[in-house]
Amino acid sequence: MIRLYDSRQQAVVDLEPRAPGRIGMYVCGPTVQSSPHLGHLRSALVYDLWRRWLGYRGFEVTFVRNVTDIDDKVLDNATDAEPWWALAYRVELEFARAYRTLGILDPTYEPRATAAIPGMIALIERLLVRGHAYAADDGSGDVYFDVRSWPAYGELTRQRVEDMAASVDVDPRGKRDPRDFALWKGRKSTEPVSAAWAAPWGEGRPGWHIECSAMSRLYLGAEFDIHGGGLDLRFPHHENELAQSSAAGDAFARRWVHNGLVTIAGQKMSKSLGNSVFAAELLGAARPLAIRYFLAGAHYRSSLDYHAGSLAEAEAAVARIESFVTRVGRRLSGTAEAAQVLPAVPEAFAVAMDDDLSVPEALAVLHDRIRSGNTALDGGDLDAAAAALGEVRAMTGVLGIDPQAPEWRGAGDDAATAALEALVERMLGDRQTARERREFAVADRIRDELSAAGITIEDAPDGARWSIS
Repeated sequence: MIRLYDSRQQAVVDLEPRAPGRIGMYVCGPTVQSSPHLGHLRSALVYDLWRRWLGYRGFEVTFVRNVTDIDDKVLDNATDAEPWWALAYRVELEFARAYRTLGILDPTYEPRATAAIPGMIALIERLLVRGHAYAADDGSGDVYFDVRSWPAYGELTRQRVEDMAASVDVDPRGKRDPRDFALWKGRKSTEPVSAAWAAPWGEGRPGWHIECSAMSRLYLGAEFDIHGGGLDLRFPHHENELAQSSAAGDAFARRWVHNGLVTIAGQKMSKSLGNSVFAAELLGAARPLAIRYFLAGAHYRSSLDYHAGSLAEAEAAVARIESFVTRVGRRLSGTAEAAQVLPAVPEAFAVAMDDDLSVPEALAVLHDRIRSGNTALDGGDLDAAAAALGEVRAMTGVLGIDPQAPEWRGAGDDAATAALEALVERMLGDRQTARERREFAVADRIRDELSAAGITIEDAPDGARWSIS
């Protein structure tokens, strides 16, 4: 049984899917106003891990991650040289490249807000008919959700309406209550005509919150299993989604999952502090495989701290995995034990992942298997080494950090590996010839040259084995 922390119940609960064997999952994707940063990558990776584990456990996962391509901030950041729609598309491509670089799987569906306007209008109409929304009487064309009309408003974050701050997403003069939020924003004269759509109450564009309610309904139906997003989205975004969808008559999300935020050397990452780490900077600082390991290392609900040594620590951990997989793979090559390498995760790993996706505990199991596998290989126990290799490959496969997976081994890598193998094997042949001739100084020199290049040599009865140290 998979268990997760439901933010709505504020407890770890059973997943209990709506339909046996199937999971519908909606995750709030980026608002494509500017380049992706570390926080965006961390959030995307968290739900990639959830999706992979659910898939490993046999569920058919429909994974929806939206793109908010029309929003106040998108319009604010547009220029005469780059209209809002061009800016949104350029930034969307930046996000897509960063996701692919980190091995984040493509969503089943990735709707853009601008392609789902009819569904948003239909949802607003239902709220108006049910008495939970109203059109402003100031001629602006704005439509608001009436928070006082929905007694359950605040249930996700356990707040009373009286304690909430006023919503500031539109001119407050058209509101009945300062906490009412915009479902539709009438077009202002300063906004481009291309950023407005026709609606029964006036030309304009959707509010941010209504977008996700409409898109999740379009692709997953009126009720689905998991709604995910960053902790900073709980209020007001997710609170407002829950209220408007429920008020419209939809059961909406059964479980709410939120990932923790990112800190930089212990400080909150923010533009005001000037400590934002952007994706391009991060991806230029280390191998994508090591960055993925770093992003996955903390429990998804906890804060992830990025500091000077973060990527070096992740690189060292990845190197241990690579060294083990390469070392055991070479030793088993052509042996009967090689056929026994069956990928299956250990029970302890599965227990950790089933328990609210406890990746730190799962990584501890992974590194324990690497240690025991190396010990078995050193002792000549090839059966145990083969079993450990199968488990390690299975665990790293689920986590998306298998160093031998195709996404981490491109054609260029394969060519470089083949060239390296040819050179090392030739040098080992020269070393063996020197030893047979009792030219030990020459043999030692070859070993030292290989060692200086980061190649570790192990002499065995059936010949020398090598690995990258």
